Amino acid sequence: MKSLAIMVILGLLIIVAFIISMNSGYIKLSPLQVLKTLFGGGTAKESLILFDFRLPRIVISVLVGAGLAVSGCILQGITRNGLADPSILGIVSGAGLVVVLFISYFPSTSPSSVFLLPFLAFVGASLTAALIYALAFKKGEGISPIRLLLNGIGVSAGISAAMLVLTLRMSPENYKFVAVWLAGSIWGTSWKFVIALFPWIVILLPFSFYKARVLNVLNLNEQTAAGLGAPIEKERLFLLATAVGLAGSCVAVSGGIGFVGLIGPHLARRLVGPKHQLLLPTSALAGGLLLIIADTLARSIADIPTGVVVAIIGAPYFLYLLARSKA
Repeated sequence: MKSLAIMVILGLLIIVAFIISMNSGYIKLSPLQVLKTLFGGGTAKESLILFDFRLPRIVISVLVGAGLAVSGCILQGITRNGLADPSILGIVSGAGLVVVLFISYFPSTSPSSVFLLPFLAFVGASLTAALIYALAFKKGEGISPIRLLLNGIGVSAGISAAMLVLTLRMSPENYKFVAVWLAGSIWGTSWKFVIALFPWIVILLPFSFYKARVLNVLNLNEQTAAGLGAPIEKERLFLLATAVGLAGSCVAVSGGIGFVGLIGPHLARRLVGPKHQLLLPTSALAGGLLLIIADTLARSIADIPTGVVVAIIGAPYFLYLLARSKA
């Protein structure tokens, strides 16, 4: 009952943050103006601001926050390392590389390109994950969680260097866009981006919740998990693919936002404990709440990239976790 109450509270906080976010931004709208506009009584300008710009961005913030947090929770479960995160493991960098290449060299405003972006991000993230998995695999031993994490950090650094070289060869307009995108800007602020992201979240989140018991088993040591009859490598591969799909599709519309997949699961773990049946949905709620707050602050303070606000919160927390890590 306590865990259910916590999830309800997080859900209510998301609703409160949602309402505050509708009233926040460069152009101020009072609560009364927002309420009137929601029920069709606002001016054309107020309707444009609320329905065409703010609401899609707020919805995307919640979806991306939930997706990245659950992706991070899965990665922490399969690596048995609390420092695992889609951005740290290189999955965000791999997805971002493909998306940036597509946007920079094949610019298109057609609706089909919007729906193509999550697939391209998934391909980039999958190729990166496959490379990390292959590098971490050792014959006779399988996958070591520590090797997986260290190889992910190394591959991420290599991809970041490649992206830096690519950005130096871009036009000033493309360079500016890519720089903001890499910092983590929720740039997909229209309903078509919501529609493009929604199927990935709706399919992969329930699947990850379904696999909660498997994650509980994988959190045990290799011998115990194998003794319980779990096909360790097969399940780890399925879960890795799920984490990659969530992170890749989110990156396609949010840019390189980091640390949500790190902070969300840790906050959820403190609230409901390590059992994944509770941890995964709580992580989704915590991640959604974190990102909607960060995006509201980013729009209200100085219209800075959302990823910068998340990094201001996440970087010190990551250093704190690193200091406490027994490794």
